[in-house]
This record gives sequence, C-alpha cells and structure tokens, in this order.
Amino acid sequence: MTGDKPKAIVEVADAKVSFGAVKALDGVTLAIRPGECVGLVGHNGAGKSTIVSVINGGLTPHQGSISADGDILAHYGINAARERGVRCVFQELSLCPNLTVVENTRILHRHLGGFGWRKRAKEVIERSLDAVFPGHGIASDRSVGELSIAERQMVEIGMAFSDAGVAPRLVILDEPTSSLDASLAEQMLTYVRHFVAAGGSVILISHILNEILSTASRIVVMKDGRIVADRPAADWTDQSLVEAMGSVVKGEAHRRATRDLAAAPVVIEQGGRGMPFRAKRGEIVGLAGLAGHGQTRMLMKLHAAKTSDWLPRRDLAVTFVAGDRRLNGVFELWSILKNLSIGSLGDLAKRGVVNAAAEAERGADWKRRIDIRTQDLANRILSLSGGNQQKVLFARALSTRAPVVLMDDPMRGVDVGTKQEVYEIVRQQAAGGRTFVWYSTEMEEVCLCDRVYVFREGAIVAELAGGAVTEENILAASFRGAAA
Repeated sequence: MTGDKPKAIVEVADAKVSFGAVKALDGVTLAIRPGECVGLVGHNGAGKSTIVSVINGGLTPHQGSISADGDILAHYGINAARERGVRCVFQELSLCPNLTVVENTRILHRHLGGFGWRKRAKEVIERSLDAVFPGHGIASDRSVGELSIAERQMVEIGMAFSDAGVAPRLVILDEPTSSLDASLAEQMLTYVRHFVAAGGSVILISHILNEILSTASRIVVMKDGRIVADRPAADWTDQSLVEAMGSVVKGEAHRRATRDLAAAPVVIEQGGRGMPFRAKRGEIVGLAGLAGHGQTRMLMKLHAAKTSDWLPRRDLAVTFVAGDRRLNGVFELWSILKNLSIGSLGDLAKRGVVNAAAEAERGADWKRRIDIRTQDLANRILSLSGGNQQKVLFARALSTRAPVVLMDDPMRGVDVGTKQEVYEIVRQQAAGGRTFVWYSTEMEEVCLCDRVYVFREGAIVAELAGGAVTEENILAASFRGAAA
C-alpha cells in the first residue's frame, strides 16, 4: 500500500479458485478500504459470488493471500471475518423461517447471550430496521416464515447493519433490492450512502446498473473470473458498464412493439377486489405496483383456476416461474437437467418411463438457447450461480406446451445480457400465441408489456395499455390509486 491511503479492511491478493475445470477466480486482487462503496458487476458466473465468499471467510482460495488492516492472515474464516465487522446479505436469504426476527438476531450476534437476551436482541434489530427502513412496520416477535420475501430481505439487511458489540465495518450486499419495490430500495441505498459517509464500507452487487452508478464510489467489473476494469464510479455510464461486461446495449430496440390484439380471445381471467383481470391469447400482461400489494396472490389465483387439485393434466393449461427459487422453485438435491425437465415429463415419458435421450436433447437445447453456464447438466442445481438457477426455472416453464406462462418476478438476479435474451424469447413466443402474465419489481420489465394492471392494497386500481404504459402512470396509480 502506498501514499496516505487508509489500510484496507480486507484485501485479497492474487486469489485463484477452481471448481473442477472451471476457474471461478483467476488471479483476483481486490482491496476494500474504509469510507467507500465498491460496486461489483459482471454477468452470472463472472466470479462475483466467489470473491464475496473469499472476503466473508466462507471460502479459502486455492492460491493467494488475505490481509486485514494491513496484516496478512494465515487463518481467515467466517468467525474471523465477523469479528472484524464483515457482514454479508446473500441473494439467497439465510434466515431461519421457524424462528422469530429476534431469535434470528440472537443467532447472528453471539454476544447477546445470557439473561435478558431477548430484550437486548429486540432493541438491536428494531434500532437497525428503524434506521434503514423508516416506517417498516415489521414486528420483531413475528416468525420469519410469516413474512413476505420483501420483509425477509429487509430484516436480513437490517441485521447486517446492526451493532451488538461488534460494529459493522464492511457490509456485502448481494442483490439487496431484488425483492424490494422502488421506495424501499431507495431507503436502503440512502442508508448505504450515510453508512459510507460515516466511514463504513460496502460492496454492492446489483444487476440494476442505476443503483450501482448512483451509490458506488468505485466500480469493479468482473468477467470470466478476473477483474477487467476498476475505476471511480464517475468515470462510468450505463452504456460503458454493459460494454465492459461484454453485452451489447440494445436500448429502445428491446422495448415493446405495439400489437393489435383486439380480436384475440381471452384465455385467462379472474375477478376480485377492484377491476377484473383478463389476458388475451398472445398478450404480455404486466402486474405492477408496490411490492406486496396482491400481485403474487393474483398469480396464485390464476394458477389455481387452471390446474387440478388432485390429478395432473397431460396438457398443461398454465405453467409458473417462481421468483423465490429456494422456497418454491428449485429441487436442491437434483441435477440441473432434472430441475429443467420436471415440468415436461408428460412429453418426455411413455408408459410412465422417461425417455432419457429425449430429456438430454431438450436440456441441451435450452442450455444453448438461454445460455445456462455449466459444463455438465448432470451437476447439482446448487452448483450454479443464483442467476443461472433462475434461467433453469425459466427454461423449465418455456419448454412446456402450456399456453399461459405466469411469472413471479422471474428475472431477480439475472444479468443484463441474459435479461435481454429472455425478453426476446418472451416476445417471440407471445408472437406465436403464448400468453404471459408477468409480475416484476423492475419498472423496465413492466414497460415491456402490452398491458399493465396496477395493484394497490390488494386490488387492481388501474389498467394501462400501449403508450399509457409509462413509469409516471404506474407510479401515479401505485400511490394514488388512479392512473395519471
């Protein structure tokens, strides 16, 4: 280290990590200093999760060194990282669903033990949640399993910034806003800026590039296990970031093309509070509004209305892409191929026996079409990065013959380039007559839809179509209950 730069909280030098023939890290050197927010970007499989695992002590590099506060450490693990104030919020939430928020806080903070620990843990988590998410409304005595995915993410973020004797010095945020609506995301990013201004450090991983550009002080781009660029945030633009990651920005080219669907038949509909829901053949219908206002509940109702309670249909009427993949998406003990093909067994089996050759052929086709980054589809599903797991769920749904696809925020944690590829697949299949009902927390995705229903307090309060599908109109309806 040279000059008068402060010593790095954690520094990784020439780190190399391999998983079989795959080089997850190929000589990465990265130092995180006090008072900076480092934006870490790159496609799925670029090495972001691996370097984060090294920094938080969860993974020992096969080559290279780790130092903290200027001292090279011979032994560095999760406990040593926590003692030095390193915290991590994973994309895959790690709270115990059968315990309360207070009890989960106790697990994180070992120093809270002893008589009266519940009271102390309650004060710690409530103080942190109030600071990061003012007006959050989350009762600390609630079981985590009762919380929505957005509330669970808020609790996990609050815990990472909480102080129960060992103050957080470096907080790693891996897709922290993937389940949060725009207002909650802005609350969190505002707190991150405050934390960094006070001398704390943050590593921010997000596929929403505007979050990185508006919050980070330095941006590091990874590709194929290496750092390919490391510059101050002010030197970057959205265009240059995507180019550095290796994608081609299509800009307005991937936006919705106006289509005349007036004569198309309605293929799925549902009544309820507010306006009725309907979707036509070949239509892409978006569900918008603040998170947790009834969009997922509507998807569940639509799915239940088109499926049998007791006997599976050979010809599926509807298929589903889950947003919370660990809870209701992937089969963790199964291979990538089995996770992909489970939705199409009716097509792949004869007299109850799966045609292994046809299954492998279908898997290879979708691996190529949606760029699932693995050398072998026989690998376990958890060997993939979070974004690649989501691609498998998407391929599972699209490989069926179901005429209606329900999508519950399916692009959480998927990189920019892959998103654009998926958008193109959705458009092509919609043009061929397939109907998509798409809930997304990302405004860009909602604006790709032919028509949008805006939800507020569990009811549809506005219907927008064509040129009226704009961010301004959606926000106006979300907060006031009527289109602008």
